[in-house]
Amino acid sequence: MMQYGFQCEECEEAIFPATTRSELAWFRNRLHVVREVAKHVQTGLDTWMIEGMEFLDRHSGHSVVLVSRSSTKSGSA
Repeated sequence: MMQYGFQCEECEEAIFPATTRSELAWFRNRLHVVREVAKHVQTGLDTWMIEGMEFLDRHSGHSVVLVSRSSTKSGSA
C-alpha cells in the first residue's frame, strides 16, 4: 500500500496522514483557506487536516514537499 505525506527538507521530519496525495497537495496549496474554515466549523476538521496544519505550522518557512512511502501490513502482533 502506498502512503503519502509531507516532509520538511530542512530537518527531514515527515508525517503520513491518512489521506490521498491529491488531498495533501490541495491542502498545502490552500492552507490559508483551511485555517479560515477551521475558525468557523463547529464539528472540527478531519484528523488528517489537523495533523497536517500542525506539521505545516511547525515547519513554516521551511521547504516542505509531498513524499510517498510503501508500507506492508505485518502479520505479527
